[in-house]
Order: sequence, then C-alpha cells, then structure tokens
Amino acid sequence: MDSMGMSNHHDSRLEFGVLLPQGWIDDLKGLGFEYIKRFALTAEALGFSLWAYDHFIPYKEYRPFIGKPMLECWTLLSSIAGVTSKARIGQVVTCNSYRNPALLAKMASTLDYISNGRLEFGIGAGWYEEEYVSYGYQFPSARARIEQLDEALNIIRAMWVDEEASTFHGKYHKVINAVNYPKPVQKPHPPIMVGGSGRLLLKVAAKHADIYNCPFVDVDELTDKLRVLKEHCINIRRDYSTIVKSLLMRVIIADRHETLIDKIRVVKRSDESIDWFISRNKGSTIIGTPDDVARELQGYAAIGVRHFILHPLPIEEDLESLRLLIDACKKV
Repeated sequence: MDSMGMSNHHDSRLEFGVLLPQGWIDDLKGLGFEYIKRFALTAEALGFSLWAYDHFIPYKEYRPFIGKPMLECWTLLSSIAGVTSKARIGQVVTCNSYRNPALLAKMASTLDYISNGRLEFGIGAGWYEEEYVSYGYQFPSARARIEQLDEALNIIRAMWVDEEASTFHGKYHKVINAVNYPKPVQKPHPPIMVGGSGRLLLKVAAKHADIYNCPFVDVDELTDKLRVLKEHCINIRRDYSTIVKSLLMRVIIADRHETLIDKIRVVKRSDESIDWFISRNKGSTIIGTPDDVARELQGYAAIGVRHFILHPLPIEEDLESLRLLIDACKKV
C-alpha cells in the first residue's frame, strides 16, 4: 500500500483514502469540528488521503434535515489542509453546477497552494435534484449538465496552466482574459478526478480525467463501466492505461460478528431488518471483518482499480474503524 497520494498515477501501487465525517448521512451525530480534526490526523497518520462530499443538505434517507449539520466541502477541506501536513485532500466529487468554473479554478489553485501541493481535484456533473431546487440552482437535463462539465474542465485546466490570461467562449460558459495567480503548486496541474457513471459522463472522463472514480458499484457493473471508458479512449486515441481507476465505497468493518451487527443497527433504517439492510446495500457497502473487506477490495483490484475512497460507517469516537480499515487495506 502506498502511504500517501498521487505523485505517480501510472504505477501499480494501491492508494486508499477515507471520507471525513461531515453530515452527509447523519454521521456527525453531535460530534464537533475537534472530532473531525482528530479523525483527519488519525487517518493521515495511518496513510489515508482525506475526502469530502460536495453537498449542502444530508442525503434524503436521513431526514429530517432540520437541525442536522452538513459541512460545506471546500470550506471543510481548506480547514483540514491547515491542520494536516502530508495527507492528500480531495472532493468526491465537486458538483460542477454549484460554482462558476473560473471561480472553481481559483479556489482549487488556492487550496493547492496553501496545502503545498496536496489537492486532488474531484469533479462531476451533479445529480441531486432536490438540492439544486432547494438552493436555487437550475437543474437541466443530464446531457446539458455533462456538456457544462466538459466546458468547465476546459476553462479550469486553461486557468491552471496558461501563463497569461485565459479566454473561452462556449455554449454555457464564457471567460474573458481571466487571470489566475498563484498557479497550482502541482505541475502541470493537480490531478483531475472525474466521478460518475453515465455513458456520456464516461466520454468526458476519457477526455479530461487523470483519475476516473465510479461510486457504489459491484465488480461486474464496474467492469462494464471500464469497458465503455476504454471504448471512449480508443475513439479519441487516448491511452486508456493513463487513467487511474478509482472506486468510492462505504464500509462497515468490525473484528467480531457481534460487533458488526451492532454497527449495522446504528446505520440501518429503524424499520428494516439486518438481513434486508445487507441485501439492499450489496454493491454499495462492504460489510465484514478486515479479512472480508480485503477480499472484496481484491476483487476490484483484479479488474484494475488502483485508487480506493472508503467511507467507514458508523462514525465512532474511538476511531477503531480506521485502524481496522488500514489492516484490511494492507492485505489487498
């Protein structure tokens, strides 16, 4: 296992990151920012990169929203950059619709600068319609959102690498002589991770991504996604092997069966059985002992995944899941 991040994406090392507790699935449960910092420092010491979701309200299964904290992604990661020193930090993934791409390029450059070159730039087309409506954003068709993402990535990359000003005129976005200093510390720019799973999204990933991240899928489904990604690479004459394949997955891990059942009881909906929870989450949540988790991850590694972003559940004040998770990762 590689201890840290993404300095060389084109070797065979496996890389592992974890989601910070931030409130997306009611995972803070009264724990404050001091706990998040302790989580981040523990994860960093164990060798994980650190990630956050880009959402404004908790996931719809975890209602009511009122009174439940949900921390904004870029603000949270900027604060975590200031208390860590080695861990790479990224978004899984930034919703392109929520920020003007020129502003986002500036934000990313700034975060790479203040973290001394530790940014992973994760971005996707956006999907959570209720959140769009709630916060006053238009929710166009999936095709339009993906076209917007393509234009945004052209602007963002230009603003990272152009020595002078950047100009772009597109169907959705326009910048005129946009100046961006300081440039990112990483050269030529921070790794771009495109996240999502639709066929059109995979076409954008083939064009722009240093890393392609697929969320919450089983091995068979991911195999199919990667086949489509490879087809798109062939069509644009890009070397498919230059894209690092990444997986986002929730994990419930415990060293004993009894403890595992206790953890599932904390995470599941109150009206569902343990067996139904396990069945419902097959392919999106790995559940088991460190050996079980390692076997599941090995299945993904066998089809070419080299970059894993894991969301340990439930959040625990003793941080035991992080230590069990690193044991599993070392066995992959």
